[in-house]
Amino acid sequence: MPLVPLSASQGGPTIPWRGGRVDASLESACPPDGRLPDASKKSAHLREVFYRMGFNDQDIVALSGAHALGRCHTDRSGYSGPWTFAPTTFSNEYFVKLLGETWVPKQWAGPKQFQDAKTGELMMLPSDLALVEDAKMKPWVEAYAQDQARFFTDFAAAFGKLLELGVPFPAGAKPIELKRA
Repeated sequence: MPLVPLSASQGGPTIPWRGGRVDASLESACPPDGRLPDASKKSAHLREVFYRMGFNDQDIVALSGAHALGRCHTDRSGYSGPWTFAPTTFSNEYFVKLLGETWVPKQWAGPKQFQDAKTGELMMLPSDLALVEDAKMKPWVEAYAQDQARFFTDFAAAFGKLLELGVPFPAGAKPIELKRA
């Protein structure tokens, strides 16, 4: 099975996956909008989007941990700012901050988002806060905040599942094993 490591400089797990998805050559063959969650909505919407793809609450929370990397840009999403103080490092800091900071509405002309009360430098989306407001999702946030190794394991499994989504593997097909350099 091929392995997709996150950059060594970013840290993070190695993600097993099997190739096979073919990119569409015509725009009409592309999936419609709505396959990705709307950041302004809560857990019911997250479930609506991810459950239809075969994911559960644990998978949703684990995949949300990808917010440890990067930041939002107003020219792309309308939102602004990083989720963590180390946006180039894959870690469980997203979950630690989600639980450990006080989040207040950001006062600005953009869409509703939240900032940490202490510095005002970090941000969370309404869909991020939904993870701690939902009684079935919050235990996964807590588990990942306390145990980075478990987060890495669960993220790798959920992301591998996401990568393979919709690939029609023939019965009995064996994946190719690629060694990590």
